[in-house]
Amino acid sequence: MNTFFLIESRNMIFQSKQAFVQNQAEIISKSLEDVFELLIADDVARVMEYLDVAEALNVVITDANGKLLYGSSRNNMNDDFPPEEMEKAREGKDLFYAKFIDGSFFSSSLTPVVSKGAIIGLVYVYESDWEQGSILKNMQKTVGNISIIIIAFAFAMLLFIVRSVINRITSILNAIKTVREGEYNYHVEMSGKDELALLGDEFNSLTDRLRETDEIRQRFVANASHELRTPLASIRLLADSILQNEGMERDTMQEFISDIGTEAERLTRTTEKLMTLTRLDSGISDEKIKVNMGEAVAATLRMLRPLAMSGNLSIFESMEADCYVLATSDAIHQIVFNLIENAIKYNKPEGSVSISLFKENDDIVLNIDDTGVGVPEEDLSQIFDRFYRVDKARSREAGGSGLGLSIVRDSVRDLGGNVTAEPRVDGGMRFQVRFKQFNTPA
Repeated sequence: MNTFFLIESRNMIFQSKQAFVQNQAEIISKSLEDVFELLIADDVARVMEYLDVAEALNVVITDANGKLLYGSSRNNMNDDFPPEEMEKAREGKDLFYAKFIDGSFFSSSLTPVVSKGAIIGLVYVYESDWEQGSILKNMQKTVGNISIIIIAFAFAMLLFIVRSVINRITSILNAIKTVREGEYNYHVEMSGKDELALLGDEFNSLTDRLRETDEIRQRFVANASHELRTPLASIRLLADSILQNEGMERDTMQEFISDIGTEAERLTRTTEKLMTLTRLDSGISDEKIKVNMGEAVAATLRMLRPLAMSGNLSIFESMEADCYVLATSDAIHQIVFNLIENAIKYNKPEGSVSISLFKENDDIVLNIDDTGVGVPEEDLSQIFDRFYRVDKARSREAGGSGLGLSIVRDSVRDLGGNVTAEPRVDGGMRFQVRFKQFNTPA
């Protein structure tokens, strides 16, 4: 930009010089047209004295053959206009030449003198202007200094921006190292609204998610350890009691062995449920097939009716035919079994369980209603969490591990459905499972 500005300034001065010098040359040429063939040098000199040409100009006048008629030197004319250019002037063409050297403007003009249609002489006007050259030179110096200042400022700003970006990137890298070492509470402070600030926000969101995941993992490990440790402790205690009492009565020993079997079954159920949840978390699932929901519910009811009869519970069922979903038989069994088993275990004596299966638009809907004690409003959002129990004492008494509803939720999600739980107006709970209806391709 500086170079363009200086070049344009120089060109403007050149144009001004050309107009001035050529104008002076034309005035002299017109004034000499009446001098007879420019043969008399004294007449040329008188004309020049009459014209009172500017002192800054050097004027050289020759005849058509190049003979000097006026002026003290022809060196500049020969330097500026070589022989081939002189021939152009003798043919009637005006010539101009300009240059800027060593802080001065040099401009010259060569104009033919025409009389009666013939070229009778040449007028060479030469000017050397160091004043405007000095102005342009000072301008170049000023612009150069300004350029240096601008470059220095731009370089300083560039360093500042680079250091700022590097510091912010370093801050994110240090944060990553800190989080990698397990400090999930660490947050990176990143001001602004640029991409790095957005990256910092995303990083903080990621650490929050990692912290939540780690807390869930720790709770899961602690709860799983507790659930496994409790039956193991009971088995060990009962086994030690048998070993330490050599004279134990047969009936008492059989009772202890029966309790050991019960705890072993409880341990097996908990382990199987943990394995199911691990499989769901890892995304491992069997190939989905067309499953008849009605048959799955009927098979589950056959298994759980004895449990319902032991509690004097009534079971009501209403199931539409041809309710097909795309799933796995094992997953549907897990969902239906856990929901109906819970409805039976946590029901009131002589209560009831109602199961309805029907089509609604393009969905297959399974409702399981019970007349149990229900779930408090504040616990509804957590009942699908792993190891969560509303009434811990009663859940342990019923043999619950707090994993059944978690398996239901994860299995339903894995199959692309959804499950909800809500209190019934008449007491108890309603669990609703909704799947997309599977239609066999034509």
